[in-house]
Amino acid sequence: MLPSGLARAFRAAGLSCLVGALAAAGTRAWAGAQDSAAAAVLLEHFRRSVYAEPVYIEFDLREMPRRGDEHLFHGRLWGTRNERGPIARLEIGGGKGAPARALLVQGGPDPAVWVSDARGGGSRNEAALLEPLVPGTEMTPFDLQMPYLYWLDVDFAGTARIRGRPADAYVFAPPAEFAAAAPGVKSVRAYLDTQYGAFMQAEVAGADGRVAKTLSLLELRKVGERWIPRDLDVRNEATRNKTRLSVTAVAVAIAINPSAFDPTRLGMAAAPPADASLTRIAQ
Repeated sequence: MLPSGLARAFRAAGLSCLVGALAAAGTRAWAGAQDSAAAAVLLEHFRRSVYAEPVYIEFDLREMPRRGDEHLFHGRLWGTRNERGPIARLEIGGGKGAPARALLVQGGPDPAVWVSDARGGGSRNEAALLEPLVPGTEMTPFDLQMPYLYWLDVDFAGTARIRGRPADAYVFAPPAEFAAAAPGVKSVRAYLDTQYGAFMQAEVAGADGRVAKTLSLLELRKVGERWIPRDLDVRNEATRNKTRLSVTAVAVAIAINPSAFDPTRLGMAAAPPADASLTRIAQ
């Protein structure tokens, strides 16, 4: 059974677009499909919980192909909210001595992605939304940004059991502009724990309507009084290749220099918080 403090933990951990955290009451939020008003309130609560507190995260990104060698990359994330919604800065090592790649991922009703450039700044690149964070991996800014949470065409699709827990399902259909730019994404089904409202899983359907990619929260770890999402998997359902993001350190409710979220400074390294504010998470 999930811990009673899970809802508070997800809000406090603030992994949000990284893990789709939802702060919700400890009781079931609605009785069924007919209670559309309650469902809408829950979804709006979900949206507002994203990076409710500023957060810094260090993580490992493990490429796990069905065949062939695994590859490990190290990354860092800074997350907060601005007037447009949640925003995250990611720095990911390119491996084999390659310099770090930085991305700025703006969530909310008006999402955007910027990628660092050689001039020390960042260029807005909407195509990067569906491109791997690192070549060869399955995880993309789309998986972290979860723009479908703000799509207006959404239906409550009943309940299911996800890893032994009852979960309510939302089905999100993309707006026309997104569908035209990304015809390979027909819809997204997201599952929220029925008791705590916490994100559990999302399934991205391809153009043929079949699940093309699955995003799953695998494990939580207790750090002090908070439960921290530890492992997140993205699996390509056609190739069965996976990428696993594992949180290795976290600092919550910290001060973050606004320049970390300035696209014109994206190519410049951002300063991490002091070591004393970090909590290391053992494997």
